[in-house]
Amino acid sequence: MSKGVRCMWMRGGTSKGGYFLAEDLPENQALRDAFLVRAMGSPDPRQIDGMGGGDPLTSKIAVVRKSDLPAVDVDYLFLQVSVDAPVVSDAQNCGNLLAGVGPFAIARGLVETQSPTTEVRIFMENTGQMAVARIETPNGEINEEGGASIDGVPGTAAPIALTFQDTAGSSCGSLLPSGQAKDTINGIDVTMIDNGMPCVVLRAEDIGINGHETSLELEANTELRQKLEALRLACGPIMNLGDVTKKTVPKMTMVSRAENSGAISTRTFIPHRCHKSIGVLGAVSVATACLIPESTAFDLAQRGSGTERYLSIEHPSGEMTVVAGLDNQDNINTAAILRTARKLMDGEIFA
Repeated sequence: MSKGVRCMWMRGGTSKGGYFLAEDLPENQALRDAFLVRAMGSPDPRQIDGMGGGDPLTSKIAVVRKSDLPAVDVDYLFLQVSVDAPVVSDAQNCGNLLAGVGPFAIARGLVETQSPTTEVRIFMENTGQMAVARIETPNGEINEEGGASIDGVPGTAAPIALTFQDTAGSSCGSLLPSGQAKDTINGIDVTMIDNGMPCVVLRAEDIGINGHETSLELEANTELRQKLEALRLACGPIMNLGDVTKKTVPKMTMVSRAENSGAISTRTFIPHRCHKSIGVLGAVSVATACLIPESTAFDLAQRGSGTERYLSIEHPSGEMTVVAGLDNQDNINTAAILRTARKLMDGEIFA
């Protein structure tokens, strides 16, 4: 494409990427993907010839359209553009980029604002889930300033509350796709779980680490990465994900006791780079594992009590709190996360 294409660049949560209206991208998937790969500058570790930042967390795309579904405002398709390969994947959601969908939809005129807040009902196309984003819109205008902070992002911004509904088994067909809270794969106990994001949860000590290493230390551990990838490939078919060799799911999360009064500590590979924090829906899946007896996380976690649990999921750059709503059998039926987003650029992108 030689013409410029309308695009807004935003930080959503602890990720960053391009937000497009579906109508502004080619309808043909192959043409769309080729455009996005070039726009990001892939495949290149620096993505020097595009807008990507040389990291999976900054090589993301949100495609948004006005929804035809009843009681839904917009449809959101997340696309992960590989940094080092000409690959675009729709195999997962991104709860961080989701934080920017509401403000983007309002800015593009897809949703009428209310005062003082506007709720945007979002259908996540990747997995068929629903989320509701609550945006501060005093006097009908998006508030871009505020005192909310999230770990992994400097400064403060207006809070955006994200509430997820019916997330269990969204990719794998059931919350525990193997039918068990714990399985032994390649000699290592794992919990295979999907409450919005397919994750393999394992105890850090079982794979030879303490779980409090930095992301760079873990990425430099070749033996660890090989073990994790062998586990991931073995778990993929069991989780109804098929051959995951070229997929970005499941995520591999190693858990240990919390260091800073949280519920649990995490280190996550996504799948071949160690996450600098943790994905929103990954945090929901891990929080859920903390509440399931016999899971790999259960005995390590500070679980709280009551029908509303605040579970602080610690990660390399801080923590993310999942507010879990439980029924009388301690099953999670809702999960909410506080995020922020910020518009960085609005204009045209060339590829």
